[in-house]
Amino acid sequence: MLGLNFVEIMSAFLVLFAIIDVTGSVPIFLNLRSQNKTINPTKASAYSFFTLILFLFVGEWILKLFQVDVSSFAVAGALVILIISIEMIFGVEIFKNDGPGGGSSTLVPVVFPLIAGPGTFTTLLSMRAEYHIINIILAVALNMVLVFVVLRFLDVVKRIMGASGAYIMRKFFGVILMAISVRLLTSNMSELIAKFQ
Repeated sequence: MLGLNFVEIMSAFLVLFAIIDVTGSVPIFLNLRSQNKTINPTKASAYSFFTLILFLFVGEWILKLFQVDVSSFAVAGALVILIISIEMIFGVEIFKNDGPGGGSSTLVPVVFPLIAGPGTFTTLLSMRAEYHIINIILAVALNMVLVFVVLRFLDVVKRIMGASGAYIMRKFFGVILMAISVRLLTSNMSELIAKFQ
């Protein structure tokens, strides 16, 4: 019925969970909170869900409309991730509170690129060829429920980790995030360079 398949749902869920890595992003969220920036769990999960579903259906068309390929999009997202990692490692502020939300970090960098980023977009496009669309939608929805739970209980996580634990984790995951951004940059830059050769 409607192409529902539990195995496909769980498989797509696990792939997206690994890419989104909301639990691994906890130090980043705590770092944003330490800078007095607010994160709205409901808005973050809802915006991410609708962004991912929209991209699932019209992602390739949107990129083609602006004459942007997936590799270029991934490089742009990787640069944003690199800036976030620099903030975490060196304790500098690059993302200024210049948006309409004042000190809100819900849209940038939480929704994009941490949750609904180039890696997630590319994964969604590739999954369309493997899974039924309804199973992908349900997998995205399950991941957004998990995103909401993690963001909603950040204070609990912070109490468990403690101040020193949060500081160490912030620096450690800053380096990890930088490594991820470098990997995204190098892999996609090589694809872009190959197109011009």
